[in-house]
Amino acid sequence: MAGNDALDINPPNANLNISRAGSDWLWAVFSVMGLSLLVAIALDWMRPRGTRVFHQIAVVVLTTASITYFSMASDLGATPVAVEFRDQGETRQIWFVRYIQWFITLPLLLLTVLLLTGLSLADILTVVFMGIVLVITGLIGALVPSTYKWGYYTFGGVSLLYIWYELLFRAPRTTFASGGVPKSGYRVLSGWLSFLLVLYPICWGLSEGGNVIKPTSEMIFYGILDLFAGPVFLFCLLWNLRNVDYNAFGFASGKYTDTVERNGVYNEKASGPTETA
Repeated sequence: MAGNDALDINPPNANLNISRAGSDWLWAVFSVMGLSLLVAIALDWMRPRGTRVFHQIAVVVLTTASITYFSMASDLGATPVAVEFRDQGETRQIWFVRYIQWFITLPLLLLTVLLLTGLSLADILTVVFMGIVLVITGLIGALVPSTYKWGYYTFGGVSLLYIWYELLFRAPRTTFASGGVPKSGYRVLSGWLSFLLVLYPICWGLSEGGNVIKPTSEMIFYGILDLFAGPVFLFCLLWNLRNVDYNAFGFASGKYTDTVERNGVYNEKASGPTETA
């Protein structure tokens, strides 16, 4: 019912658009994202202060995804773009709101998994930048109606190759400061994320790029990928780190506004910034 109302209130703005079934699917994904967000917030509150960085990243990712899927389910956040491989004059809904989501969430997912490794900060930032390049080139390519879109697709493919190299070859060979548990979990998580990153360009080529599948099928394809790259990936990560000593990561900020636990009670630091959490 919500999907039907949404398409009536916000009519599609292109010839190739999502159906009512597609809108209903997006509402279902939004519900999963929203429920996962509530669970992530609850888990974050249950963690001691100073051990919440991964939980808070999960909250940010799931908040962004929830807003995105609410927008798409409401048939908002899309713009019409002329298609390349169909009849002249036809337009397709290109969901720029999805790329805004990925612009925020993909760098955070890469950062989250690479923080487990011994990669240098410069290497991690470069991988995060390549993730941003991957998203931006995908957006520009989707908005370009001519064959030049495949040039941007190629740029994104090159950046993806760099991400794979760092995730699968360089990072596993580094020294994991937090010990063997995160290292064993990293191999599974990085492999899972790398596999999903292969499927996103395939979906792009079939939908925004080649117009082989309709927007509703595109929503189903991307929605499944976002569920596995969002809630499934994040909760597996948090489960893997449930018993890890966060002090090994060296996340302490050293600011006097941090809190420390003394005899089960959290107190604000009274001394200068040389103390560590």
